[in-house]
This record gives sequence, structure tokens and C-alpha cells, in this order.
Amino acid sequence: MIFSQFTQILSLMQQTCVYLVIAYLLSKTPLFLPLMQVNIRLPRKVACYLVFSLFCVMGTYFGLRVEGSIANTRAIGAVLGGVLGGPLVGFAVGLTGGLHRYSMGGFTALACMFSTICEGLIGGAVHVFMVRRKQLERLFDPLVVALVTLVAEVVQMAIILLVAKPFPSALHLVKSIALPMFVNNTIGAAMFMRILLDRRELVDTYSRAFSAKALKIAARADGLLRRGFDQENSMQVARILYEELGVGAVAITDCEKLLAFIGIGDDHHLPGTAITSPLTQRAIRENQVQYADGHEIPYRCSIKPDCPLASSLVIPLRGEENSVFGTIKLYEPRSKLFSRMNLTLGEGIARLLSTQVLAGRYEQQKQLLAQTEIKLLHAQVNPHFLFNALSTLSSVIRTDPELARHLVQNLSTFFRKNLKRPSEVVTLADEIEHVNAYLQIQLARFADRLTVEYLLPDPLPPVRLPAFSLQPIVENAVKHGTAQMLEVGHVRIGADFRADSFDLWVEDNAGLFSSHPPSAQGLGMNLVDRRIKARYGANYGLRVECEPESRTRVTIHLPLTDEEHGA
Repeated sequence: MIFSQFTQILSLMQQTCVYLVIAYLLSKTPLFLPLMQVNIRLPRKVACYLVFSLFCVMGTYFGLRVEGSIANTRAIGAVLGGVLGGPLVGFAVGLTGGLHRYSMGGFTALACMFSTICEGLIGGAVHVFMVRRKQLERLFDPLVVALVTLVAEVVQMAIILLVAKPFPSALHLVKSIALPMFVNNTIGAAMFMRILLDRRELVDTYSRAFSAKALKIAARADGLLRRGFDQENSMQVARILYEELGVGAVAITDCEKLLAFIGIGDDHHLPGTAITSPLTQRAIRENQVQYADGHEIPYRCSIKPDCPLASSLVIPLRGEENSVFGTIKLYEPRSKLFSRMNLTLGEGIARLLSTQVLAGRYEQQKQLLAQTEIKLLHAQVNPHFLFNALSTLSSVIRTDPELARHLVQNLSTFFRKNLKRPSEVVTLADEIEHVNAYLQIQLARFADRLTVEYLLPDPLPPVRLPAFSLQPIVENAVKHGTAQMLEVGHVRIGADFRADSFDLWVEDNAGLFSSHPPSAQGLGMNLVDRRIKARYGANYGLRVECEPESRTRVTIHLPLTDEEHGA
């Protein structure tokens, strides 16, 4: 008996290896993308059902015929379908696999159908348990999956003994196949989950590489296009992109002419010449990314027919009201294809450079803020904050798309307020909207480690204050206050109004303010204080109260103007 079971274990292991090889090959395709996170939304649940139903059926096909029944790895698909998709998906996968097994006949057909459904429900029960305990990552633990599968197989053997007739035959079968199925299904499920984890880690590695390269480009290109969207600055940016992306060539255009070109083909793609490429003209006209890979979508240089460049990616640069003011163009020669990273990164860099150009135009056109205010504005448009926000967005987009959509809206509001303030002085409502957009991003980033409370009158009085007065104070409370705590951080924002003045205050429960803060921590607050004093006099400005390790309150004291009194 022992020798026979050992032989069955080896034989079933061979079939399991084929099963896992197929799983590994499929993991390289988009088919596995919905399986890399806990599935909540209906489309992903459907994809989860289809994939694991396929593997459930495959587990039966790859099984071994033993005494009128089948030793199989069907449980892997049923259990994983429930673990990753929830009870409904687990039931559906189990039902599909069970009906398929029932159709193959045998005296255990009915028992195997019931047991497969139970295995899917067991996986679904574990899913519900982990979700309620907020331990989603444990669902991807190979050891947890192995233990759940082992329990499911024990339940299957019990059902065979209870349902299959005659009982002596069922008992003899269970004694024969129990150990081989325990071993192979448990190990197979753990290895299947390991394949999923490897795929996730590959995607995470890709994302980290993307973020690192994007941040490096942002750091090198920061400020160049703020000086002006002209030929000189564009050539510097094109060189940075060419060096960092490793593409065949990089070009930058406005809506009429080529501003910069570097790389293969620079002998005939000459800066200053008019745009002749239909691809570029279409990108500007339609305000859409254009990609010609040279295969499915033909590409031919409009200047020189024998140009070695064989594919092109044209990305619009967008300004105010989403209007196109230029393009970035990436090229590859015939011997090289675009990498997926460069395709995605190109669009991200275009958005970043568009923001830079808008910031530069804002500075050139307005010229209303003092030099300290301009430095403060630069501090707000910080690539590190942008990519921290993008990293937060990347982590939640798989699990909560609705939250991700709100984060994008808040990020858009934050940068729109940074770049498009209508004047030096704004309403309190405008300033609160700007601060709220910043705080919503931080709330998503710090999850349950941060709370925010507004103690403001409703509706807000139509008082006015210098733009960017409140945001640096709030940022300081989070970055150098609550973010340094192990406990939950609380930020409160309130206002007190008097006959001729009013106070805005920001309070945190960290109590970490230092009277001699480092320059990075004190710059924003110092600028706010100087701007208010310069505008309204020495009686106004900032006041700080700190109870060490208990609370810090920063109060902005401002006057009510004659216009506000009249209102």
C-alpha cells in the first residue's frame, strides 16, 4: 500500500508539474493581472472565475484514474478561486469544476461534485475572514493557501465516505488516494500562489524602476522649461530624456516648428524647421498620443525616406484648459522596439514637463508675487510630493478604483491651485479648497495614521488672505509633526473672527515644534510670516504655541479689510 501510494504521489506530481508549467506560462500574459490582488469589482471577479474554472477543469483532466475514480488537483483551482475572489467566485468555480467532474461519471461522481463546491466555499470563507480582519496580504501567503487546501482535501475525503456508495469501495478508495491528493494539492496550491507572488513582485519591481527613472528625469529637468519654452531650454531637456530613456532619438516641438532634436537622424531633423510629420500634426490637431510602431501602424520619416528611424511615439504637451502647445517625440531605429516602460514613462514625463512650462508661463505673465512668494510656489510644485502622490495612487488603484479617482481629482485641484491662482490675494474658501486637496492625498497616504478635523463656520465668511498662507502651515503639521508619531496623528484647522481681525489656526497632537527648526521645516512658515508682515504690518503674522509631545498650534493673525467690512 505504501509503495502504491508513493508511486501515485510521483505520478500525480508529474501531472501537477505540467499544470504548474501552464500556470507559469499564463502568468506572463495579461490573463493573470486580475489575480494579483484581492478581487472586489465585478469585472475582476468574472476574470477570476474564468481563470480558476479553467484550472479546476484542468486539474481533473490531468488526474490519474484510480479504481473507478480520479486522483486529481482540482482543489487548487476551487480553493484559490474562493481565496482570491470571495465566496461567490469560489462557489461558481467549484460548481463549474464539480459539474465537469460529474459529467465524467464513476461511483464518486456525485460526491466529487459536492466536495468541489465545498472546497470553493472554504476558500471563500477564508477570504471573508481575512478581509474582515484587514489581513489581505495573508491571502497571498503560500503557507496559508497550503493549509486551507489541506483542510479542503480532508473535507473532500469525508464527503466521499459519506456520499459514495458502496461504502467499502469508498473507504478503500480514500485509503488509496488520500495521501497522494493531500500532498499534491497542498504543494501545488502553494506553488501556484508562489507563481502569482513572483508575478506581483515583477510588477512591483517594474513600478519601482519606473518611479526611480521618472524621479531622476524630474530632478534633472526641474526648472529648465520654467525659464521658457524655447529652443535652448528644449534642447537641454531633450538631451536629458535621450540620456535617461536610452531611445534612438528625442525631439521637442511647439505647434509649428521643431525646437530640439538629438539622436539618430540629427543630420536632417534640424531645429527651427517647420513640422512636416503627419503623425505630429495629428497629435497636435487631435490632442491625442500617437504611436506608429512601424508594423501594425506604418511609420516613414517625412523628411528623408531612408531615415533609419522606424517607429515614433508623439505625446502632446498640454497647457491651460488642456490645450496643446507642443509635443515630445521619442523614436527608435529599425533594430529596436519601444519598451513598455518608455511608452508609459513618456506620457508621464510629458505631463511633468507640461506642468513646468505652465509654471514658467505663470511666473512670466503674473510677476505679482515677491521673490519669497515665488520660492514658496516652487516649494509647492515639488517633484517628490508629486511622485509620493503617484506612489500612493499606484498602491490604491488596484484595491479601490473609486478612491483612486478621487485622489486624481484632489491632485489635479492641488496643482491647479498652485499654478493658476487668479491673484496674490484669495478668498478663505479658495485657500481651504487648496489645503483640503493636499490633506486628502495625505489621508490616503497615511491611511489610519492620520485624521483631520475642520472647525470652521459654514458658510465660510468672504474674507481674503494672501495666497499660499495656510498650506505651508498644514504641510509642516503633517510632515514634521504627525508623520513622526507612532500613534494616530490629529490635525485640526479652525478660525476665530473678531470685529477688525481674524485668526486661522492649525493644531497637531505631535508637539514636536522646535524654536530653532531646520531650514527645510521653517522655510514655509518663515515666508508666510514675512509676507503677512510686509503686507499688513508688524501687528500681524504667525504665532506658535507648543506643548512638547502634546500639541502644537500655529495661528495666522490677519486683518479684516475695508472691503470685507462692507461685505
